[in-house]
Amino acid sequence: MPKAFRKEFRADGCTAHVQKRKSGKKGVLYEIRYRRNGYNISVSSVSLEEAKRKFIEALKTAEKVEKGASAHSVPSTFHAFATYHFENYRIKKVAANTYKNDMNRYKRYLQPYFGEMPLGKITPTHCQKLLEEIGATGRGKTVDEIHSLMNIIFKAAILHGLMPRNPLDVVLHQEHERQHGKALTKEEEKKLLGAFEGTKLLVPFAVALYTGMRPNEYPTARIDGRFIVAVNSKRKTKKVEYKKIPITPMLRPYLEGFEGPLKFPCYKTMLDRFNAVLPEHIPYDMRTTFYSRCKECGVADAARDEFVGHSLGKLGNAYTDLSDEFLLREGEKFKY
Repeated sequence: MPKAFRKEFRADGCTAHVQKRKSGKKGVLYEIRYRRNGYNISVSSVSLEEAKRKFIEALKTAEKVEKGASAHSVPSTFHAFATYHFENYRIKKVAANTYKNDMNRYKRYLQPYFGEMPLGKITPTHCQKLLEEIGATGRGKTVDEIHSLMNIIFKAAILHGLMPRNPLDVVLHQEHERQHGKALTKEEEKKLLGAFEGTKLLVPFAVALYTGMRPNEYPTARIDGRFIVAVNSKRKTKKVEYKKIPITPMLRPYLEGFEGPLKFPCYKTMLDRFNAVLPEHIPYDMRTTFYSRCKECGVADAARDEFVGHSLGKLGNAYTDLSDEFLLREGEKFKY
């Protein structure tokens, strides 16, 4: 931090704390906070001067909590309320990784944009402009995620009686059309595994291809008898759940004589090596390939969904407990 950078900012008799932190690879973000005398103000911007302007504006409109008022009073400005909601409610409802991703998106897009704007003054125009600005960068999926995050915050604010209606109700938003994975051909499967014959990468790629695991599940994978066991990363609850994928006839030859725990290289290494062999695909296509081959080989739908970690719905999850014998029997069908 430069010596000239001041850690405090004074406005209208209030001395606030200023923090400077990294944002992205090269950017910085300035955050000014004041939590004294009944005020709870926090603003941020990539420009220190803009952060100061936002703070002065927020100070003018902030509602002071008088001494003796409830310590659990719900804040009525955007950032203060969003922080309150995330720390007290959302963190208890979603998995740790989901919460982390939500907070990263919030800090990058929503906090700098809305700051301490009073919730009751947020209009559909504000929301539409933000979504269009993100959409103009070509990040269609991010637009969907930010729209969803705003919706969560605004609905919570309505339930707390802080907003009369949801400004997103009149915002024009067309959900981004996501590209589905493209299965590898059988020739491409042979090409991929052949490229790593005799190397330490052969087993990781064979396991990835013949288990259908999501890339973020690779580090949790382990061999357990006749199964590959890994954390199911797509469960929305905070409870850690595992999925079991049989060591099928297609995977078995690659694990014969293999000793020790499964060790996957970092994802970037796998991505670079994969792209060097199959530049028209992405690693996630190995999951699509496994799913497609399960269908082609006649693996029962319930077993296939168990292998890939799909939810069976609330009723299905509550009343379905597939036996190891059934999973192994269905796994033997995975041969071509």
